[in-house]
Formats: sequence, C-alpha cells, structure tokens
Amino acid sequence: MKVRSLSRHPVLWVAAVLSALTVLWLGLGAPVSLVTQIAIYALYGVGVNLLVGYTGLVPFGASVFFGGASYAAAFLLLSGVGNEFAALALSVLFSILLGLAIGAIILRRKGLYFSLLTLAFSQIAFEIAFKWTSVTGGENGIQGIPRINFAKDTSFHVFVVVTVVVAMWLIWRLAHAPFGRVLQAVRDNEQRASSLGYNVYLVRLGAFSLMAAVVGYAGALLTVMLQGVYADNLSWQHAGDSLLMTVLGGVHHFLGPLWGAIAFIILENRLSALTENWWLMFAPVLILFALLSPEGIHGLAQRMTRRQRWTLTDNAIPPRPHAIEPYESAALAIDATRPLLETRKLSKNFGSLVTAREIDLQIRPFVLHSIIGPNGAGKTTLYNMLTGVLPVSGGQILFEDRDITNLPIHARARLGISRSFQILSIFPNLSVFENVRVAVQAQRHGLGGLFFDAHGITALNDRTWSILDAVGLVERAADLGAELPHGAKRLLEIAVTLAIDSKLLLLDEPLAGLAEADRVVVADLIKKLSEKHAVLLIEHDIDRVLAISDRISVLHQGRIIADGKPADVAKNPEVVAAYLGASRGSEAQVRPTVERLSRVPESRLLDAQGVAAGYFGSTVLSGVNLAIHEGEAVALLGRNGVGKTTLLRALTGSLPPTAGTVTFNGTTLNGLKPYQINRLGISLVPEGRRLFPNLTVLENLQLAMRPGGIGIAEVFELFPRLRTRQKARAENLSGGERQMVAIARALVVPSKLILLDEPFEGLAPAVVSEVMEALVKLRGKIAMIVVEHHAETVLTIVDRAYVLVNGAVAFEGAARTLAEDHALQARLLGVVQDDASAAVARQAIA
Repeated sequence: MKVRSLSRHPVLWVAAVLSALTVLWLGLGAPVSLVTQIAIYALYGVGVNLLVGYTGLVPFGASVFFGGASYAAAFLLLSGVGNEFAALALSVLFSILLGLAIGAIILRRKGLYFSLLTLAFSQIAFEIAFKWTSVTGGENGIQGIPRINFAKDTSFHVFVVVTVVVAMWLIWRLAHAPFGRVLQAVRDNEQRASSLGYNVYLVRLGAFSLMAAVVGYAGALLTVMLQGVYADNLSWQHAGDSLLMTVLGGVHHFLGPLWGAIAFIILENRLSALTENWWLMFAPVLILFALLSPEGIHGLAQRMTRRQRWTLTDNAIPPRPHAIEPYESAALAIDATRPLLETRKLSKNFGSLVTAREIDLQIRPFVLHSIIGPNGAGKTTLYNMLTGVLPVSGGQILFEDRDITNLPIHARARLGISRSFQILSIFPNLSVFENVRVAVQAQRHGLGGLFFDAHGITALNDRTWSILDAVGLVERAADLGAELPHGAKRLLEIAVTLAIDSKLLLLDEPLAGLAEADRVVVADLIKKLSEKHAVLLIEHDIDRVLAISDRISVLHQGRIIADGKPADVAKNPEVVAAYLGASRGSEAQVRPTVERLSRVPESRLLDAQGVAAGYFGSTVLSGVNLAIHEGEAVALLGRNGVGKTTLLRALTGSLPPTAGTVTFNGTTLNGLKPYQINRLGISLVPEGRRLFPNLTVLENLQLAMRPGGIGIAEVFELFPRLRTRQKARAENLSGGERQMVAIARALVVPSKLILLDEPFEGLAPAVVSEVMEALVKLRGKIAMIVVEHHAETVLTIVDRAYVLVNGAVAFEGAARTLAEDHALQARLLGVVQDDASAAVARQAIA
C-alpha cells in the first residue's frame, strides 16, 4: 500500500484521533475514562452505521443489544466466569444469538415499522431490567463488578482503544468483502439485488446479526469500564443516542460515528456541568446540522474542501487488464431445438380485474421474441409473473422443462432468468464496475468471504471487464451509476442483466427515453445479444421492434391475439384493430360527429415551443411545438410510450421542461408550480381519475370549487347520472361515474383549458357515449386537449390533431384530414407493415 493511500486510510485516522485525545487528556490531567467512553460509543455508532449506511435500515432501538450485552457481561463476571476476555467474548456471542432471534422476526418489515419494532424490543428489555429488581438491581443497577486484568483505568483504556481500532478495521474489511458489497447493493436497490439472485432477507439478517455483535461488544466494554451496569442505556430516552451520534457525524461516512461520538460526549459533559437542561443548548446544534449539513460533521468538512462524496468504502476499482477477454454467453450450451421457457394457460387477476387470460407462450433459445400491445394490455404483468414479482392466479411456468411457477425471484435468477426494468434499475451509488461485478458475484461466488477484498477475486474481475467491454462501458467503469447519462444507464442495466450468466433476457422497454442515436446503439446490442441468448423484449418503438425481432406476440386485454413472424403479425386484422381502434359493431354508435371549426381561431391560448422533458436524465420529449386556441378541441395521439402523458405533465408543471418555453394566455409557465398553473386556468383530468375515495361525489366537487367555475347544478345538467349519485363515496362509483366526477372537478374551477388523459379508457361503450356527449356540449366554451390511444374514438369530436412519434410531433393538422387518411393513421399509430412505411414515419419526425 502506498504511503499516500495509507495516510488516508480511515482506520489509521481512528487510531490517530483516539491516541491524540488520550495524550491531550493526560496532558490536561483529566480522567482518561472520558476518552475511553468516546472510543466505546464510536464503536457503538459504527455498529449502528453498519445498518444505516451500508444497508439502509434505521434501528431506533439498537440499545437492546448494547444494554443486553452489558447485563450479560455483568452476570458473567459476577458468576466467576474467569476474566474480562471470556466475559467479553461470551457477551458478543449472546448478542449475536439475540440478533438472530430478533432479526428473524422484525426483518419481515421495512421502513418505519422496522425502526419501531427495534425500539419496542429495546423498551421491553428496559422494563425487564428496571423492574426485575431481584436479578438486575432495578433502578440502582448492578455495581461492584470485578475488573481482574485491568486494575488501572489507563491499562483498560489502552485495551479499549486497541480493540476498537481492530474492530473498525474488521468492519472496513467487511465493507469491501463480497458480503459487504452486497449490503450496499441491497441498500441502493433491493428489487434489483433480488432479481440478481440474492436472498435479500438472509442478507439483511446477516447484517443485523453483525450489527448486534459490534454493538454488543461496545456494551460489554462499557460494563467493564464502569464496573457496573444500569437500565438507563435500554430506555427510550437513550435508545437513539447511537443513531444521533451517527447522523451528527455523517451517516454516509465511515468516520462519521467517531466525529459524532466526540461531539456528543464532550458537549454532554461540558453542557451538563453548566445546567441539567443541557439538551436545550444541544438541540439547536442538531437542528443547525440537519438544516445546513445533512451529511453531518464529515460532510461539512468535505464541503469546505469541495470534495463531497460518500466515504463508506474506497472509491477505487481494480486495474483494467491489458487484454480483455471477449464476452461468452452461458446460454450457448443449451439445446436450441427445445423451448427454453414455456407458459401454459398463465393467468393473473386482481380481484375482479383480469390482467392475464390463459397465456400460452414459448420462448426459444437464440430468438429475439418481442411482446407488443396497447396500454394496459398486460405486458409488464406478464414479466412480473415470469420473474416471480407477482404470484400467478392460474397456469404454469416452465423453464428448461422445470416447473418454476412458485419459485421466488432470487431462485429464478440463479437458474439464468434475468430482467431489466421499465424504469431504470441500477445501483446508483456504486461504480459502473461494481454494478456489474456484484451481479457477476451473485452467480459465481455468492456471499462467501467476510473479510477478504472482493476486488481481489480475479475471475470475477475478468468476467466484469468482459461484460463492460461487450456493452461499451469500459471507459466509464470508475464512474458512479448515478452520474451516467441516460443512454449509458440503459447500457449498464443491460450489462447487469447479462452478468448473472443469463440464459433468458427479459428486457422491459430498454429504448424508453433514449435519444435516436442511443436507440440505434441499444437496439443493435439487443440484436447481437439474441444471437447468444434467448431474448424476450417489451418495447413501444414498434418500427424498431418489427425491424429487429425474429418473432412477435401481441397482447391485448390480457390475452395473446397474434403470434408469429413480424410481417404476418403486422397484417393481422385483430392487431390492426387493437392499435387503431377500428369500428366493430356497437362501438360505432358511441362516436358522434360534430361540426368542426371552419378555421383556426386567431386568439392563441397556449403556445409551447421546443419543449423537451424526461425522467431522471432520460429524453422523452424532444423539441415539441404545440398551439391551442380559445375554444378549440385538439386530439393528442400516438402509440403508448411516445410521450403524450409526459407532455401533459410538462404543460401543467408537474414535470418541469428541460428545454423550450410554454406560455398560456400571455403568461410564461416555465418555473411556475402546478397549483399556480392551475389557477391561471389549466386543469388536468388525469389517467386513472385520482379521486378522493373516502369523500362523496359532492365533497370531491366542493373541495375543488373556486369562484368562476361552473356550479353544481351545471355539473348535474352535464352529467345527469351524478345527480342521483351525489352522496355516494367515490370508492363505490363505477369507472364511468368516476370519470364523470374527474371531468366535473376540472370544470368547477375557472378553467380555460382542460387536459384529458385517456378519458375513455376502460369504459363500456354506453358510458363512452355519455362522456363524449358531455365533451361535445363543452366544445367552443372551453379549450380541450384529449389524449387518446385510439384515433377513431376521438377524431370525430375534435378540430385538430397532433400525433407524437418517439417524443416528437410527426403530424399536425386538421382532424378531418387524419380521420380520412387511413394509410397515414396506419403509419403513425398502427403497426408499421414494411420498411418503406417505417421510413415515412421517421421522415415525419425529422
């Protein structure tokens, strides 16, 4: 190890700081026991930070182990167990067993419930210690505990400092060991860690038990130091002391608990000498740190030196090899003549809602098999069943002829089923290299090795470099996942998906939010991967799906309506109907024809120029221009995933545009809050209605009413059905009635423009007719933007239409023009049938 690196080693800092404090205290003639206490509480905080910083679990009651081991050490020493060393060792063993018992119970819960359960166990222990006077001494505790090997405080102090430094070194090694790296992966993204094959519950139980061991050792040391033990350390008043020290020092920094312990104990010692109400003076210090430096004392020091980063681990990665071995797939050995995965009558329902209906599907090796379908078809539900995220309601899932229907997520991953997610799922606070390495480790090494360096395992490193090279991320290996641009994050997610020796890749919208150049790169990579794996792809970019897929299955309303080669699927009448909403019998009667505006009004109400927006660095909208005039009805059309809802969110301020300007009635909306935009006269009718379920129809409307909006009487005239349902709670309404309330809620405020996001989704034809009639009555009185998946449903009642393709406007013009041009509809909204049509669609975007 280089001298420069050694000087920065955190454990060396622990030794140096505790030694310096010792020399200072002895020089001042002060009792060294205060520094001993600092060392003990620093270790106590480091143990707690093993959960908080490395796994994301927050224990409010770690004192159950601190106090429990304190009593265990006292009982052992009083029973003549031998000496302090034996008592300390047995106290740690007791603490581990207690940690396993408590952890097995409370780790079934997360978040606040986990935190409160730890506090509950601590309080139970306090009640026992405080009231079982005959055994524990009650309020007076147990005193006069012998200290056989350390007659002087100085010799015991040296022992404490040495063992605390050693313990911290072991924890530092643990953080860099295979097990420790998995802890950090679980902290960052539990779902992703589970999808790689890690049993998250057992990982957390191991971390919880290790925390118990470290905290228990600190508690036992305190008993030996005080030569007594008291119930106060178990009480709720002191249960959070260690957590407070950790947060004060810096929860994302290895040395944070040390700085926190020093500040807390010295301030407590000095302030309590001045007043018994010392918390009145200490609490403002905590408030200031919480407001000004959430990363604590360590974070404040980093801010002053402008080098802010987490220091829970080294930020280095293993050296890049001179020659990187080419990536080889584990799937090459499988039998290409047999289906790799098969579903038989696979079904899923949520109560009365059926999202998958007896799906029969075969996925073969070395085939790029795509799943497409309109919004709500059940595509992601299918993936969640295949990977074990959702239990099935009926049917079977077979993988390599093995029934895996009831296997948990991590067990399926170990068989070679890996997936990417619709919303990017990586480990943001791990380096690009570590993102992939921890995935490789899941299949090839597991959790083995508690104290040797995970980056020293050559075979895992070599495999990691091979995968990074395959996806083109070698040069970004040292970057944090969170710092990558969106396109690189997609490549990283695919790399993580490959890393578990995958046989079947389930890719859920890997092109979502990518710029065109990134789409080309990722699509080419997926096509190459299908030559060495089985690939099941969900994607909304239909043009590209048709271009790269070997086979396509189409889901609609939870069932497969077509399956075969891309050219055959694109021509299937049922598929065309699913995408374009072709008239079928009774549906024709719910599409009234209205007299459209003869010319576009001169008064422009809303003007959006060059609007770009996305999520977490992605690009969903790119340079969108949109104009709405007073009293005008406009349809916003496009396939699912092209950015229609994103555009509505950008217009209402819930998703601030990253570029471009939006003006409404002469006022620039950029930078305004959603409620400010609403008060200017823009109201959103969201997809899914989003009513207040426990309020009645009337209460939902009254809550939204403002002067200038329509009155309740006008609402009932517009939607007569609501008059009889006005006292019904929203949760008891039908889907159509909820939609009527949602539209009425947007009208009872003084709206000049209402944005309707999929207002006809999931409604019966008769209800669609009622809603449409209401919208027709509103024409000319209020401007409307209607987002709709099926063009034929809405084009008859609007004046103009915009069509989005991959986040850009591909068509802008009269609704009549689009309604009469079925070929244009097919190109922009349906399943593209040939390369020439795809080229036309792309030219429309350019």
